[in-house]
Amino acid sequence: MIGRLRALLDGLEPLFLRGGRLQKFGAVFEMIDTALFSPGHITRGSPHVRDALDLKRVMILVVFAATPCVLVGIWNTGYQANTALAAMGFEAIDGWRGAALALLGAGYDPGSLYDTFLHGLLYFLPIYLVTLAAGGFWEVLFASVRNHEVNEGFLVTSLLYAVILPASIPLWQVAIGISFGVVIGKEVFGGSGKNFLNPALVGRAFLYFAYPVQISGDAVWTPVDGFSGATPLGIGVIDGMAGILGSGITWTQAFLGQMQGSLGEVSAAACLLGAAILIYTGIASWRIIVACFIGLIVPALLFSGIDSGNPMFAMPWYWHVVLGGFAFGVVFMATDPVSAPDTQIGHWIFGLLIGFLTWLIRVINPAFPEGIMLAILFANIFAPIIDHFVIQANIKRRIKRSA
Repeated sequence: MIGRLRALLDGLEPLFLRGGRLQKFGAVFEMIDTALFSPGHITRGSPHVRDALDLKRVMILVVFAATPCVLVGIWNTGYQANTALAAMGFEAIDGWRGAALALLGAGYDPGSLYDTFLHGLLYFLPIYLVTLAAGGFWEVLFASVRNHEVNEGFLVTSLLYAVILPASIPLWQVAIGISFGVVIGKEVFGGSGKNFLNPALVGRAFLYFAYPVQISGDAVWTPVDGFSGATPLGIGVIDGMAGILGSGITWTQAFLGQMQGSLGEVSAAACLLGAAILIYTGIASWRIIVACFIGLIVPALLFSGIDSGNPMFAMPWYWHVVLGGFAFGVVFMATDPVSAPDTQIGHWIFGLLIGFLTWLIRVINPAFPEGIMLAILFANIFAPIIDHFVIQANIKRRIKRSA
């Protein structure tokens, strides 16, 4: 079967090469071919370095590392929805989701893993499929016009974008956001490898400022009509730690991901598992991850004793690191090798800047209680400058030693 498929693709390939009748769709054919089989062209001699970890395998490993976050997020979405339905006395929900749950024999029991996971999956799948369709359209379009390959990086971008959205977001906004992220955040700069901003975060930031009602507030985190519930960070801005603890959320629940939040960024435990995978495989820089945590923890410790009317000053560092999307952003967004610095010292500066800006935005400007999204985008802008000064300082040191 595999041999026949390979022979079929080899027979069709001349049609999509330069000069072939379907050369305009060469990028689409190459995308399908390399998705099914390893590329047939490899480097064999110097000065190239041969390594089994090609771009495709890197993307697969990143998706694998993010899978625990996605699975926990799907379960948590269903758990929050079923808990809200139980509290409101509903026995069923209308619409296609209710029909699908009934068809699959699922109910609305918050204590049932099957019920909660399936319910959450019915919210995640439409968002992810729309993301793939809309973003994939722009990827293929730009690749076809430029006669470039369709880069596998969109597999990661699409997954990361989908899991940082609330479950209740309208699907048309999902399509607009990923379109903005792919086109404005990446393709206008030349495509994959040339973007200086993280495309997934660019799309999320666009939605945050263009459609704030659907991307923030108390009614967007649990996809049940008539139910509202703020995220722990939203509660902390108003009532501080007393409000968070009074809402019944424990630190353990926040660490594991059992709280209001986006689809897949609520579990710090799952994020740390993903970090271990990325660091072990050499894909992510441990320096950036460690520096981000230091950049957040140090100011939280230094200024926690300030007597201020702002309740966020009193939030302990160990709550900061498990709330919101900090852990997810640090592990999967800040470590993006394209939009992060290349130098090792630059990794430390970059990570410290992200951590400190996250604390600064959360505490000093509580109008944006999350912080990590804006912090990473801001640091992305300065990544080339950080590398420049690090390299220039290294050059000066070498000149001084050789003098």
